[in-house]
Amino acid sequence: MLSPTLSRRLDQRDVHYGWIVAATAFLTMLVTAGTIGAPSVLILPLQKEFGWEATEISAALAMRFILFGLMAPFAAALMNRFGMRRMALTALTVVFTGMGLSLFMREVWQLVVLWGFVVGIGTGLTAMVMGATVATRWFTARRGLVIGLLTASTATGQLVFLPLIAALTEAYGWRVAIMFILAMLVVCAATMLLFMRDRPSDLGLRPYGQVVDDPPVTGPLKTNSPIDVLIEASKTRIFWVLFLSFFVCGASTNGLIQTHFVSLCADYGMTAITATGVLAIIGLFDFAGTVASGWLSDRYDNRWLLFWYYGLRGLSLLWLPFTGFEFLGLSIFAIFYGLDWVATVPPTVKLTAQHFGRERANMVFGWVFTGHQIGAAFAAFGGGFIRDNYASYLPALMIAGALCLMAAPLVLSAGTAKLKLATVG
Repeated sequence: MLSPTLSRRLDQRDVHYGWIVAATAFLTMLVTAGTIGAPSVLILPLQKEFGWEATEISAALAMRFILFGLMAPFAAALMNRFGMRRMALTALTVVFTGMGLSLFMREVWQLVVLWGFVVGIGTGLTAMVMGATVATRWFTARRGLVIGLLTASTATGQLVFLPLIAALTEAYGWRVAIMFILAMLVVCAATMLLFMRDRPSDLGLRPYGQVVDDPPVTGPLKTNSPIDVLIEASKTRIFWVLFLSFFVCGASTNGLIQTHFVSLCADYGMTAITATGVLAIIGLFDFAGTVASGWLSDRYDNRWLLFWYYGLRGLSLLWLPFTGFEFLGLSIFAIFYGLDWVATVPPTVKLTAQHFGRERANMVFGWVFTGHQIGAAFAAFGGGFIRDNYASYLPALMIAGALCLMAAPLVLSAGTAKLKLATVG
């Protein structure tokens, strides 16, 4: 048994380096999320330069969303096998390659290959499972709060970079905006190389909040393959409740608002810089809302939290057309909607870990996150299709709002009993 003084000193080291790892993951998720969000600002410049239709561009973005989600459970397995730092550096290299080559694209199929497949796969190699992995490996106490912070980085990164990218695009062209993204990816890779470690045991530390007598986890985790985990998880009701509700989450955030909000505001005479300013407000309030959601998820029934999040988001989307698309009305919408942008993630991760166990939580959540990205792809393509065929995004807003109102009571049906998946291999 360690002395109280030595134990306290180790606790301080555990806390300090745990937060260094969390900060490194925060930066990585922030930058890759910014890469995911940037194309929404570039839809109109690409249409103007190449004459591509919104449906064609939306198809590429939809493919990116699908691959970003489908890679998540496999990314979790690869992180368990090869480590977070190695996989994150690989992901950043792939994303850098896809965005760099897009500087030279001339045909719409090149957009689909580079922004759809290459960037989709690269960002999917980390996806949101990195946050879940860091939180579960490095933190025992305050895990919900850490998940909230890391989740907030994803949504905030998708939005707060947009005004700068829009300004660079307007002043210097979309290619300069891409170069800015490439520079951020290089900074992120250098930080990851210097500071990221896979587990506390790599440094002789313990996860924050873990009791002294608990042995640290060493070596690669012995886990099921992603397909084995999917087969077992898909036999349960709770998995499908989380999967379907996260489908709605993706459709009502990344797929619709992130992808089409700038174009939606342009229909009402608003400039791209002003529209991205509204998105930045959403991102800032999302940070506060998601961190608060992480704090609440450590203390209250996560099902009821999700009920209120989906219900309030649905009401905000239904109210959006009545703002008149003036800056004041949109700012009020941004505050209300932003607090709820990805506040759904901490309760969803907590419910996943509760029902499926700590060892497989990141892979099961990876499959749940796949549902999120399928929903995002559905709304990204559907929003562009509706705009091209009905000359308005308003039907898409109504559909997204209605889906949120249906998801709200659905999440209350999630059970509370824990499930232990069978061990394979």
